[in-house]
Amino acid sequence: MEELRARLAAPRVSLGLVFMSPQFFPHARQVLEILRVHGRIPLLAGCSSAGLIAGGEELEGNPGLALALYSLPDADLKAFHFQQGQVDEANGPGYWQMETGLNAEQTNGWLVFADPFHLDCEHWLRSWNEAFAPLPVFGGLASGDGSTPHTQVYLDGDVFEEGGVALSIGGGVKMLGVISQGCTPIGETWTLTRAEGNLIHEIGNRPAYEILAETFNGMSAAEQKKSRGNLFIGLVVNEYLEEFHRGDFLVRQLIGADPRSGDIAVGAMLRPGQTVQFHRRDAQAATEDLLALLARTRAELKNMVVYGGCLCSCNGRGQGLFGSPNHDAQMIQEQLGPMGLAGFFCNGEIGPVGQLNFLHGYTASLALFVKKD
Repeated sequence: MEELRARLAAPRVSLGLVFMSPQFFPHARQVLEILRVHGRIPLLAGCSSAGLIAGGEELEGNPGLALALYSLPDADLKAFHFQQGQVDEANGPGYWQMETGLNAEQTNGWLVFADPFHLDCEHWLRSWNEAFAPLPVFGGLASGDGSTPHTQVYLDGDVFEEGGVALSIGGGVKMLGVISQGCTPIGETWTLTRAEGNLIHEIGNRPAYEILAETFNGMSAAEQKKSRGNLFIGLVVNEYLEEFHRGDFLVRQLIGADPRSGDIAVGAMLRPGQTVQFHRRDAQAATEDLLALLARTRAELKNMVVYGGCLCSCNGRGQGLFGSPNHDAQMIQEQLGPMGLAGFFCNGEIGPVGQLNFLHGYTASLALFVKKD
């Protein structure tokens, strides 16, 4: 612990993030108390996970604990635990502002860790956006051993088995980030001309299935092979952009496609006039996407002070997707580091697309603590 503290640029710890494997469940409260006392941590938050991230390493499937200490000069940090009952009660932007004691002018963004089994995270995010968007929310849903619907979220010395922990980052520190959804766009952008609920009837005044088949047939044989079973659709969130690039699309599943009716079913609610583009998701696409977004972020961070980061990566990434360890964490260190980095493998990732925050899958959600100008 002393060695970790000694690596800080400033002597005072502002924030600790901790992630523990399920083997620690029976002892989590004692572990948190030891960390808080010996690390002299004024605010400690985190959750459980079967996979841990520390520095440039990803530790998947082994018992362990990842702890990061951050010195965030002039930061105003506040945290609280919320539950499903509050999500059910939320009725308009004033609700969460009253519950947290903060309005949108009093925070620069949020870091959130939540239990996926007892919290309707989609519903929570919709109401949270009403209260705080366009401020960013980064984070992820806790994971466990996979055999039982059991996770933990942590705040200071408390262990919660439901709900979520929201950490407000305010004052002299803000958050910038990368939301890499593991996809590369294919074909061209199109406009939905007839859509209802989650069904796309027409794209560009033609049957939606026809456009999908045309996009697939326009690829090379090698690309077609990689795309089978890996096709998704990207939905533009901000239609006011002059051009659409990586990071402008909310990627959602293609649930089904019917050549007889010409319809496509999508894992999202749609509206006519929305811009869409088909995407491919695989290891190569995920690598290309993360590399491109990190390069863009590196340029954005020029002359900025970065205090460290938190990486929430989908448990469908890692060695299972890329075939080798440390893919996301190592790439972040190569492109943006060296930096203090900790995180975990998630059951779902939280992050912004455009000016709204969403729950994602197969995504790397990287939050960077940056000095606010």
